Amino acid sequence: MINLFNYIDRPSPIHRLTGACKLICLILWTLAAMTSFYTPLLLAMTVASLLLFRIAKLKVKDISFVVGLMLVYIVLNNVLIFLFSPDHGTSIYGTETVLLKLVGPYVITAEQLFYHLNVILKNACTVPIVLLFVCTTNPSEFAASLNRVGVSYKISYAVALALRYIPDIQREYRDISLAQQARGTEMSKKASLVNRLKAASTILIPLILSSMDRIETISNAMELRGFGKSGKRTWYSGKKFSKMDILCIVLCVALMALSLLITFLNGSRYYNPFM
Repeated sequence: MINLFNYIDRPSPIHRLTGACKLICLILWTLAAMTSFYTPLLLAMTVASLLLFRIAKLKVKDISFVVGLMLVYIVLNNVLIFLFSPDHGTSIYGTETVLLKLVGPYVITAEQLFYHLNVILKNACTVPIVLLFVCTTNPSEFAASLNRVGVSYKISYAVALALRYIPDIQREYRDISLAQQARGTEMSKKASLVNRLKAASTILIPLILSSMDRIETISNAMELRGFGKSGKRTWYSGKKFSKMDILCIVLCVALMALSLLITFLNGSRYYNPFM
């Protein structure tokens, strides 16, 4: 079964951090990566993100499908950048080192390739952290952590429900797909693309209807239990902030400050090796 954004329980230091801590660190890490094109910093963050992935004891096979989608996105992103702005690197770095002339305005330059390298590094240092957050954060504990830092418990619980519902949707999609295939619907690669798209509609419609039915059931159950009547509520799986949580947040704040400092001292967001 294909796993998309599932919580994967492992006995690791990353799993022991609170959900709110991981969310704050994710936001700070992403901002640090997005605000800078300083290649050494992006390279260091990429290596660090891969090390954190290993510390969390996650395996590539656990999220292989998501990794495949991310790789396709990175390739498409770079191809579209080159198609619509083939001289973007030249305009940023102020020089032009032609490596290969193609058709029309399309010229491969060292500056453009270096710019694409930075784009790849940006994705490579943020995608593992996003996956790390999703795969190591228990939805119920995350909701409790959000509520503890001031977020309304109604919003917190809605987020937890959304995260917990993803595996259920995957499981139901698989069951409906197997049922349709048992009825003779061809969904393998042997069928044409048009037939496969038609077959997908026979899955999506029952999936949407069953999801609506599940939503109504959950909504009625919550209403009968008096959800939303009181201003506060207790949490079964809540965690208090530990020293490790505070340390991780401080390190991510320092990383964000370092990114801004490098940009300020460099006078530009871009690291320029061509000058």
